[in-house]
Amino acid sequence: MVLLKMKFTQQRRVRLAQGLWLLSWMAVLSGSFIFSLGVYLKIELLRRAEVMDNTEIHVVPNMLLLVGLAAIGTNWVAGRVCQDSLDPGRFPRWKVVLLGWYAAAALLCCLLLAVVVLSYALQGRLEDSLKVGLRNGIRFYKDTDVPGRCFQKETIDRLQMEFRCCGNTNFRDWFEVQWVSNRYLDYTSKDIKDRIRSNIDGRFLLDGVPFSCCNPVSPRPCLQSQLTDNAAHYNYDFQSEELNLYARGCREALINYYMELMNSTGPGVLSVILIQLSILFSLRYLQTSVEGAMAQDDPEGDSQGFLLEKGVKETLEEAQVKLLLLMKFGQVDPGAAEGSADTADKDAAPPSSS
Repeated sequence: MVLLKMKFTQQRRVRLAQGLWLLSWMAVLSGSFIFSLGVYLKIELLRRAEVMDNTEIHVVPNMLLLVGLAAIGTNWVAGRVCQDSLDPGRFPRWKVVLLGWYAAAALLCCLLLAVVVLSYALQGRLEDSLKVGLRNGIRFYKDTDVPGRCFQKETIDRLQMEFRCCGNTNFRDWFEVQWVSNRYLDYTSKDIKDRIRSNIDGRFLLDGVPFSCCNPVSPRPCLQSQLTDNAAHYNYDFQSEELNLYARGCREALINYYMELMNSTGPGVLSVILIQLSILFSLRYLQTSVEGAMAQDDPEGDSQGFLLEKGVKETLEEAQVKLLLLMKFGQVDPGAAEGSADTADKDAAPPSSS
């Protein structure tokens, strides 16, 4: 039984080809948008690579790049097919190509759907990656003389100022690490010696933060040191001075930023899926209606267009049989191999003397 059969006149075929051509080039532009979005997201992730522990999140921009290029290629082919659809001399050459095109278009829709799912599913991995990466970035903040970490301080300072955040979870994370390099500590000072001796690991810890944590909205000059000592500053209350430093941690700020970027791809990618499915079904109708008209030796006459020549169940069974035959064709028959080996041995054996 033919699935979703429709009648097409010559005028309807022409309108279908014209509309499908416009839709194909719209899909090409959509593929370019997806590719550009993948490039932008990839660049943004690479810019913050120093504060990320792994690169699993890069699968989203990588898939956007792949899907964008695939969308451009497949829909360009669809546009060329529409141009040749009403030319009886040129359209038959696309018959074999369209078999692969339908498979590529269906795979493209699956990949687009996978991008949408992954953009939401990888939030946990992104949070874990930033948690470890920011913790290491804060710990190596002081290592401006260590090869490979020379720009860690600049990266963290720029990050905190750009995203208006402080520390990993909050500004207290700076209290747990030595973020001042040893080359800038005066070891003749009694206060510094006492701080180092009081720490079991011999680190110089203080209740202070880098300048990049200062909030410019604060009405008073920024306080960076002795933040937990109310007596160290005039008219200062540690519990109520919320504007002095950024209250939000950088992990939360970065997660919100990247998830906003990736979640914004969802509606765009879903719209591209709808366009791609429309092209897939419309091109199938165009192919079958044009081929039906050519089979009647009347390219300008009425014809029937359909999605499947048989029902869904029959089509799947037929495809399964063809796949099994193809797999069987690729196998080697051990009996035939043994027979050919025996024949070769007999041919190679010398004749016996009488």
